[in-house]
Amino acid sequence: MADWDRQRSRLADRLRSRVSDETVLAAIASVPRHRFVPTDRRHDAYTDRPLPIGSGQTISAPHMVAIMAELLDLSPGDQVLEIGTGCGYHAAVTAELVGPENVYSVEYHASLADEACDTLEVTGYGDVSVRAGDGKQGWSEHAPYDRTYLTCAAPEFPGPLVDQTRDGGVLLAPLGDGQQRLIRAEKQADGTLNRADHGGVRFVPLQ
Repeated sequence: MADWDRQRSRLADRLRSRVSDETVLAAIASVPRHRFVPTDRRHDAYTDRPLPIGSGQTISAPHMVAIMAELLDLSPGDQVLEIGTGCGYHAAVTAELVGPENVYSVEYHASLADEACDTLEVTGYGDVSVRAGDGKQGWSEHAPYDRTYLTCAAPEFPGPLVDQTRDGGVLLAPLGDGQQRLIRAEKQADGTLNRADHGGVRFVPLQ
């Protein structure tokens, strides 16, 4: 039987070279990634790379999840909007940092949304809210959000997501067609975005 706890702990230790936030590393060490990947991929659950999860989608590499969590600068109680639930792993890591009841996630594929809900429930993150729909439209009922992030690449931050993020809030997304850059943006009081480029990345496209 695999020693998942030890593998998780080792993964968090390996990520120290990329991420310095101890609360983020603790979240990575807490979330059972092997429960979120397809059964035939579980042996690779704690390797630091993306894995296919069906419907042409992937679970992000743990270092990317950790880097994004660190860039979002998450605190308990922050209201967070995630676009691209996938298997639910990234939402679970976010839930460790802000509380599951504060995470709202939109997934384009209804089948993935349903599976993610089930996995989040059995792993203790059942209070994360997931719905199937068009991520570009966000989830206006629970706005404004303190933090908004995309786990899929868009040409630009979709307007509704900017509108649903509070002034002073942060958006984070891989932006660009082909050549993608991880962009962190702070929303100013006049609605404009103060952007910072955090390097080249590769994500599946927003649908």
